[in-house]
Amino acid sequence: MDNNVILRQLRYIFDFSDDQMIDLFAQAEVVVSRSEICNWLKKEDQEDYQIFTDPQLATFLNGFINKKRGKKEGPQPPPEERLNNNIIFRKLKIALSFKDSDIMDTFKLADLDISKHEISALFRHPSKGQYQPCKDQFLRNFLFGLQLKYRQNRK
Repeated sequence: MDNNVILRQLRYIFDFSDDQMIDLFAQAEVVVSRSEICNWLKKEDQEDYQIFTDPQLATFLNGFINKKRGKKEGPQPPPEERLNNNIIFRKLKIALSFKDSDIMDTFKLADLDISKHEISALFRHPSKGQYQPCKDQFLRNFLFGLQLKYRQNRK
């Protein structure tokens, strides 16, 4: 999935303001400006659109984890240079303190039934035989389930 789309969806799902997004980066010890945030949130065909890179998304998600779960002692780990949907999904799971049952419930909101076995395959190490790559549609459905879970009572 496109990193800019993921950032826009997370902003919408959790109703993050510009200041809150700046704070999430600060939680991962990175300073960003309001104009950078605005440019990352723009659509590709808009003027000043800026590509949101894998290390930037990893930093944002690390800040989200730190904000929700508390920062671990010691230095901030460096962001991953390359992300895939499995890593993004894992970081969201950690930030939201989701257990397998929470993930299953979130997918049910998006009308997708998934087993614990399927979930565990997504979080295995890629070298393991049962590892399953997380496809774009799968991550998209998870984000849609999060949207239904966190935005349904807001109006």
